[in-house]
Amino acid sequence: MALRIELKPRERFILGGAVLQNGEARSELILENNVPILRGKNILSLEEADTPCKRIYFLIQLMYVEGGNLAEHQDDYWALVRDIVEAAPSVLGLIDAINEHIVGGRYYDALKLTRKLINEEERLIHHADSGAGIPEHP
Repeated sequence: MALRIELKPRERFILGGAVLQNGEARSELILENNVPILRGKNILSLEEADTPCKRIYFLIQLMYVEGGNLAEHQDDYWALVRDIVEAAPSVLGLIDAINEHIVGGRYYDALKLTRKLINEEERLIHHADSGAGIPEHP
């Protein structure tokens, strides 16, 4: 089944490891085979990966679009996951769900769940900054 993507003018996207940018006009692409694709709003740059959970997202993004360094990205991922769970055990359930997608090679699904992990990280940081301590997970 083909995937139809409409791009805004100058919208960036990653297609199979290549970073592309649309021209000045709206355009439509039809992908007729299965290839990794990320739209601009889902791309996280190295500079934006400024928290542990955002670094997790960045590593999964690399796993998804860069097949060549998969083992290295996975090693970095597992080391970071251990540190995060040690620092914030309340995220273990979410990390476990992300891990299942990683092990199954479903990196796009892992990226979607990692957005939730980033939101949880922001919530924990907000509570810590407000002096309220670490809140119980809802």
